[in-house]
Amino acid sequence: MSVRERMNTGRLYTDHCEGLPEERRTGKELAYDYNMTRPSEEARRRDILPRLFGSLGKDCWIEPPVRVAYGSHTHIGNHFYANFNFTLVDDATVTIGDNVMVAPNVTISTAGHPIDPAIRITGQQFSLPVIIEDNVWLGTGVIINPGVTIGRNSVIGAGSVVTKSIPADVVAVGVPCRVLRAINEEDRAAFAQ
Repeated sequence: MSVRERMNTGRLYTDHCEGLPEERRTGKELAYDYNMTRPSEEARRRDILPRLFGSLGKDCWIEPPVRVAYGSHTHIGNHFYANFNFTLVDDATVTIGDNVMVAPNVTISTAGHPIDPAIRITGQQFSLPVIIEDNVWLGTGVIINPGVTIGRNSVIGAGSVVTKSIPADVVAVGVPCRVLRAINEEDRAAFAQ
């Protein structure tokens, strides 16, 4: 099994081989170029974004700065918006659906390290894919941990640390993040015209 295959399965690996350092460097260079654009350079930003990610849908926008481990391991759907300081530790695959909104200072991390110090000092790590389904809103300062899926339509409250998957159609908050309640008719009526 290759290191790249191990990166999506939760098995231990070190990522200093098989072309991975070059792939990481390419992503960081593209993120740097994106982050150094002026606000008026929208055309340049639109040119860089599809090259930064593994795939990118239509009508997507990310406010600089953005940080990536690879960038190429992240796949983003249509109508995506991320505010500034969006961080992707995308050693494993990150899949983001359509109509997802990301507030400032959100981190999605697929990578972790063993708790046992004797294993951790060897430099090994593990990664598990993260999935953010359609129509999700991640509030300011949310942290998504390895292996998490956020179900469609759900809202993750500001400052939450998501350590376990969250079902669809709920509001979830806290450290660790837990389901607070289902999205309901009051939510639908709150801003009805």
